[in-house]
Amino acid sequence: MNEQATSRPDDPFPGSPSSEVLLAAEVFDGEPGCIAQARALADRFLARLVAEWFAVLGEHTRSDLMLAVSELITNADRYSHGPYLLELEGDARRVSVTVYDSSTALPVLYSPDPARLGGHGMEIVVALCDRLTAERVPVGKRIRAEFMLST
Repeated sequence: MNEQATSRPDDPFPGSPSSEVLLAAEVFDGEPGCIAQARALADRFLARLVAEWFAVLGEHTRSDLMLAVSELITNADRYSHGPYLLELEGDARRVSVTVYDSSTALPVLYSPDPARLGGHGMEIVVALCDRLTAERVPVGKRIRAEFMLST
């Protein structure tokens, strides 16, 4: 990906975002079990979003979001040197999964190739989410996967 990249040029998120959102964040250091902890945070976040914001999750939304969290945290763990931050933000219409890590190297999106060993994480995330952005930030990089919820 380049300095800033988006998976789809069209904007599935029209209008200005609401200033009221549910937030959850946690820092991980790469210790064993951090992927499971990140998934647990996402699961609690989604439960709160449904209970408190009356969000309607589509048939595959929870599993898609959990897989995206797994892939993004795995990449941060594999390619950065230091702690990384998982941030979840959402309202009744959308959820974003953002991972900040210390590496300035942006992810590479390979063309689908079932014979290739590895390198499928970002391919999976792009297929699951409605929008993916990656950009360099002062601390390294930020990767955000955005999901539209059922209405």
